[in-house]
Amino acid sequence: MTATDLPTVPTAHRPAHRDPNVLRWLAAYASSMVGDSVYYLALSWAAVQAGSPAQAGAVMSASALPRAVLMLFGGVVADRLGPRRVVIGSDAVRCAAVLAVAVLLLLTSPGLWPLALLALVFGTVDAVFMPAVGALPARVTTHDQLARVQGMRGLAIRLSYVVGAPLGGLGVAAGGVAGAFGLAGLLIAVSVPLLISVRVRDLPTEDRAAAPTPWQDLRAGLTHVRRHRVLAPLMLAIALGDLGFVGPLNVGLTLLADRRGWGAAGLGWVLAGFGVGAGCASLLLTVRGRLPRAGLVAGCTALVGAVAIGALAFVPGLVGAVGVALLIGLLAGLSGALCGALLQTHADPACLGRVSAVSGLVSLGLAPLTMPVTAAAVGAFGLGPVYVVSAAVCGLGGVVVLVAPALRRAELPR
Repeated sequence: MTATDLPTVPTAHRPAHRDPNVLRWLAAYASSMVGDSVYYLALSWAAVQAGSPAQAGAVMSASALPRAVLMLFGGVVADRLGPRRVVIGSDAVRCAAVLAVAVLLLLTSPGLWPLALLALVFGTVDAVFMPAVGALPARVTTHDQLARVQGMRGLAIRLSYVVGAPLGGLGVAAGGVAGAFGLAGLLIAVSVPLLISVRVRDLPTEDRAAAPTPWQDLRAGLTHVRRHRVLAPLMLAIALGDLGFVGPLNVGLTLLADRRGWGAAGLGWVLAGFGVGAGCASLLLTVRGRLPRAGLVAGCTALVGAVAIGALAFVPGLVGAVGVALLIGLLAGLSGALCGALLQTHADPACLGRVSAVSGLVSLGLAPLTMPVTAAAVGAFGLGPVYVVSAAVCGLGGVVVLVAPALRRAELPR
C-alpha cells in the first residue's frame, strides 16, 4: 500500500474520548450516518409515492446487489488507496448523487428511475465506503484505544437511528421529498471537510507493499483471515450472530407486535428498549476503554443474549417484552462491540479493509436475506419455533467463541 494518508497522527498518547483528532472523525462519521438515515427514509417515502408497493420494494433493495457483489473488492480498494481517502471520496460521491436527485425532483416528476439509479449508486459506493469505514479507526488512534473508539462508534450509530428518522420526517413535511434528499446530502457533505482535517497514522514500512494485482490482494486478505487463529473463528462467530439476529429483530419483531396486539407504538417501545440496551453497551466500552478477558466475555454474553432472544417470543406483555429487548440490546450489543474491537486489534493493519469487507459481506449482504425467510417461517411454523431456531443460531456463535482457544483467551490491548 502506498502512504497516501498524510499528515500523520502525533505519537503522544491521549485517550480517544479526549483526542480532538478522534472527535473530528467521530463527528464526521455521525453526520454521515445521520445523513444516511434521512436518505433511506426519503427514498422509501419517494418510492412508495411514485410506484406500487412491489416497485417500491424493488427500489429499496436495488442497493443490496452491488453492495454484496463488490464488497470484497471494496476492501482491496480501501487497503490500496488508504481508508481516509476512500471515505472522503465515497462521501463526496454520495453527497453529489443525493443532491442531484433532490434538484431533479424539485424541477420535475421523473418517476421511479432516478430513485432506482440513486439506490444503485449508493450500493456501489457503499461497497468501498463500508470496508474503509471499518479500517479507518486503526489509523486515527493508537492500538490501545481501539476498543474505546468501537464504543464511541456504536454510540454514533445509535444517535443516527434516534435522530435520523425524525429529521427525515421533518424534511419531508417541510420541503417534500426533494427537501429531505437535500437535507441528507447536506448532512453527508458536512463529513467531508471534517474528514479532510483528520490526521492518520502511517503504516509501518514493511506493511505497505501491495500485491501486483487486486485479485492477489484479495486472495492475500482472505488467506490472512483464514489462517489467523483469532480472526477465522471470530468471523464465523460474527456470521452466526448476524444470521440468527437480523430476522427476529426486524421482520420477526414486527410480526410479534402485530400478533400480540401491541400496535406500532408497542413495536416502537420494544425497539427503544433494544436501542437503550445497545447504547449502554457502547457507553460501557467508551468509558472503560477495555474489558479484561474480552474473548470470554464476548462468548458468554452472546450465549446469554441468545437465550433472551428465544425468550422474547414467549413474553405475553408489552412491559416484559421491553425489558427483555433491553437485555438483548445490552448483551448482544456488548458481544458485538467486543467482537468488533477484537477484529480491529488482531487484524493486520495493512489488511484491515479486506478484513472489514469480509465481516461486512455477512452482516450487510447475507444476513438481510434471512428477513423474507423469517417471515415465511413464521407463517408456516409460528413465532415460537422460529425464535428458538434463531436463538440457537446466535448461541452457536457464542459456542464458537468459547471452544476456539485463541479467541476465548483473546485480550484487548492495554
